[in-house]
Amino acid sequence: MTDSPSSAVSLARHGPAIGWLRSYQFAWLRGDVVAGITLCAYLMPAGIGDASLAGLPPEAGLYACIFSGLVFWLFTSSRQTSVTVTSAISLLVGSSLGTITGGDPARFAVLAAGTAVLVAVLALLARLVRAGGIVNFISETVLLGFKTGVALYLASTQLPKLCGFKGSHGDFWERSGHFIRHVRDTNLASLAVGGGALVILLLGKKFLKNRPVGLLVVAGSLVLGATADLGGHGVKLLGEVPQGLPAFGLQGLQWSDINTLLPLAMACFLLGAVETAAIGRMFARKHGYRLDSDQEFLALAGANLAAGLGQGFPTSGGMSQSLVNETGGARTPLSGLVAAVLMLLVTVYLSGMLRYLPQPVLAAIVLVAVTGLFQLSALKRVWNFSRGEFAVAVTALVGVLGSGLLMGVLFGAILSVLLLLRRGARPHTTELGRVPGTDYFADMIRHRANERVPQTFIFRTDGALLYFNSEYVSDQFFALLNSRGSDVKLVVFFLGTVPAIDLAGVELLTVIREAVVGRGMGFRLAEAHSGVRETLRRGGFEKEYGPVVPDQTVATVIRRWQDEAGNA
Repeated sequence: MTDSPSSAVSLARHGPAIGWLRSYQFAWLRGDVVAGITLCAYLMPAGIGDASLAGLPPEAGLYACIFSGLVFWLFTSSRQTSVTVTSAISLLVGSSLGTITGGDPARFAVLAAGTAVLVAVLALLARLVRAGGIVNFISETVLLGFKTGVALYLASTQLPKLCGFKGSHGDFWERSGHFIRHVRDTNLASLAVGGGALVILLLGKKFLKNRPVGLLVVAGSLVLGATADLGGHGVKLLGEVPQGLPAFGLQGLQWSDINTLLPLAMACFLLGAVETAAIGRMFARKHGYRLDSDQEFLALAGANLAAGLGQGFPTSGGMSQSLVNETGGARTPLSGLVAAVLMLLVTVYLSGMLRYLPQPVLAAIVLVAVTGLFQLSALKRVWNFSRGEFAVAVTALVGVLGSGLLMGVLFGAILSVLLLLRRGARPHTTELGRVPGTDYFADMIRHRANERVPQTFIFRTDGALLYFNSEYVSDQFFALLNSRGSDVKLVVFFLGTVPAIDLAGVELLTVIREAVVGRGMGFRLAEAHSGVRETLRRGGFEKEYGPVVPDQTVATVIRRWQDEAGNA
């Protein structure tokens, strides 16, 4: 039995991989494989490091990356986002569960895995109610500030590794201060290894685009670490990587644990959802495709369910990992599958070979990846365009530097919403005049050549009439009307630029009509859209005004009023 076309469309909608695999081009395979190999080399040490931040054994980070990576690529609509454990979520898990488990490592691991499963449930619920529209409040200006802040923040985390001394925790300012205070502790051998890798990667990015330079650097550094006594010269190597896989399932988790873990799971979900959406939108805009925010919830649900059942902990899209994936040449999410499979094979069979990977080389890979995020020219362009938009970008930037990635996005998003509400609360209003020689009416305050129709006042507001702007629109209306003096006999309220209206808007028009009629003037509506007409009808406006009919242009309304006045 063959699947019906509708079934195929449904499967492709819920699992985008079905769609892009059908049109997959063989020429993309090289980039995806190379990116997957490079990503694997970065994910393994990152997973081990973040597991320590979470208070878990190193293998927990590997399991989380492996199992979430085996699932995420099937559901994500982003072609470059890499799913991984992140420092923010790891720190949150470690600080929250440390006080609950009383130092019991087995209990700690069970609750961390259970948290990942709860995150999966929350992400699935968000997908079912289609909450992806919420992330649309993260504007492109917010993303610009976010990316610039992320570039500086990630640089502050990697520079100590490049120079061969221990970094610090905290925000950008704490990390930068620590780096400046300890720069004299730089290990010259580490700086030589990392700096050499950095130069090669930068030259490769400039002159050998879409070539596996990153992979060659990783391979060369492994050979160097295995043959030269780098450790004896103070260069930090990756060290032992645990071998083998865990039992699959949630042994030891109890129903009573759910209430305990739910606040932590909600915080992890919020962190993961915002960061994954911000990363996905950044890549979608850069590479010219559409990100489905609702679909990313489903991808997070599948990834976290797999990570939890695989004895890991919560995962999300990771900025540095995704940048490594993109700069490695990833064309589709297949690179994530390649990385996960390679991590699986290395963890089971070849974990010993990664012990010689120099940490400064990993730092160089991330530093090169973030160079494309620092966009000073774009910030300058936003400054020239709008001071308000620039304030949004700077808020996101400062939020990232001072409070981390999530807070940077949230600060910028909140400011975007506030600016949006401000625009909605104070819509542009104007008087309309006839464009000479036509029946078209346009803004006559900005365009003085437009002509007033004798004895007629035509008012326009550019925005929805809602409860929070009705008073402002009323004030603007009467201010313009009163400035005309006593010659006005007809008032026309133009609704062609009003997309929606609520009950307060209906009451506003009712009050305006009563005031205008009370002054002995006529009152007419022009070009009301169908949705607005229906709302006016439900709100009782037509009881006194009469039917609000369609196709009432300003010119038509004026001619009909003139005919009625002449017949009277």
